[in-house]
Amino acid sequence: MPTHDAVRVEEMINYFPYQYPVPDSKNTPFSVTTEMAPSPWATNRHLLRIGIKGYEVPRHELKASNLVFLIDVSGSMRSQNKLGLLKKSLIMLTRQLGARDHVSMVVYAGASGVVLEPSSGNEKATIISALERLQAGGSTNGGAGIRLAYRMAEQSFIKGGINRILLATDGDFNVGTTNFESLKSLVEEKRRSGVTLTTLGFGRGNYNDHLAEQLADHGNGANYYIDSLQEAQKVLVDQMTSTMQTIAGDTKIQIEFNPAAVSEYRLIGYENRAMKREDFNNDKVDAGDIGAGHTVTALYEVTLATRKGLIDPLRYSGHSDKNAQIVSSDARELAFLRLRYKKPGNTKSTLIEHPLYVSDVKSSLSNTSTDFRFAASVAGFGQLLKGGTYTGSFTYTDVLNLARNNRGPDPFGYRSEFVQLVNLASSLNPNGINAKQHK
Repeated sequence: MPTHDAVRVEEMINYFPYQYPVPDSKNTPFSVTTEMAPSPWATNRHLLRIGIKGYEVPRHELKASNLVFLIDVSGSMRSQNKLGLLKKSLIMLTRQLGARDHVSMVVYAGASGVVLEPSSGNEKATIISALERLQAGGSTNGGAGIRLAYRMAEQSFIKGGINRILLATDGDFNVGTTNFESLKSLVEEKRRSGVTLTTLGFGRGNYNDHLAEQLADHGNGANYYIDSLQEAQKVLVDQMTSTMQTIAGDTKIQIEFNPAAVSEYRLIGYENRAMKREDFNNDKVDAGDIGAGHTVTALYEVTLATRKGLIDPLRYSGHSDKNAQIVSSDARELAFLRLRYKKPGNTKSTLIEHPLYVSDVKSSLSNTSTDFRFAASVAGFGQLLKGGTYTGSFTYTDVLNLARNNRGPDPFGYRSEFVQLVNLASSLNPNGINAKQHK
């Protein structure tokens, strides 16, 4: 079983595609979907699902790409599920490229170097040959490799195109610039040039998932873990437009709950992506980028004002703050959702506002969509893996039943794999007991 701190519930929820409506045009590149119903693990609480769907860019409209493959060839990469799988994964991506695209290749171990100068996407044999010649050996000087990769990306920069470094590695940077904050600062500084950084993780054991995630966050990219060719197919082929092309930058989501309707709420997951309230309107504060066709799902657990919550009400809870805009008696509005984003190339953000109403709350979980119930099962599973602080008597068996009955359309088999994963976790816990009791 994974350690509690290794589990990021929001990433588990967002691993799966959901059937959100597709925006009609690039002018408003997001659709917003909300759904709320009783929680499957707490009788007094509700789950609110917020779904954001990005505009889908057809493959033939994908912008020209300037890609730098930054590849860890240190000694620890010497296995088929690391460098061997890495080569096959990047070969799959290479076969999707065209004449407008360019690929450079930088490797790093004890030292770093260029093994492929910028080459056209049409020169597939040249790119694939360079990948196949790679061999592992030496220590890991990742800091030097990142600097060289940015120089290569800037050298072949495509104005208005996709300029991205794909950092493929299995672990820590143990030579050169190893200070965590220095690496993040370097990536954060370089993103201003228009070059983004995406991380691809391979292997087990020494894989520094936290570093890879943080580097991708600060590099305006995404972090993916690839443990099979099927996962490589998902990330680099099936979801290529989402992985490569950004449709909105610095995307921020803020929700304000009406205290006349909601007494308590908590966001499930996203612990390291929280933003200060005052930063929402500040266009100088960086936030995540959204890829074409990408979906973002967030789940809140909510206690309605008419229900007993986890926390006793405050004695001095009068609304004395004159600056607070509180609807003290009107409970028809449940919450108000705000979304800010920047169109590519813009420095000023655009605001989308979306009210949520109490009348839209479903009376039972069975009245919700299949997607809602499946997302709830994933959220329940992730929380159990983290210790089950808020899930009461909910068990892995309950997760299994909820997921198995709500797989819905599953063209790639991801949801079936999830059911297998939950079944495995359940078998590791006698009688499917609560993870909170089995730390």
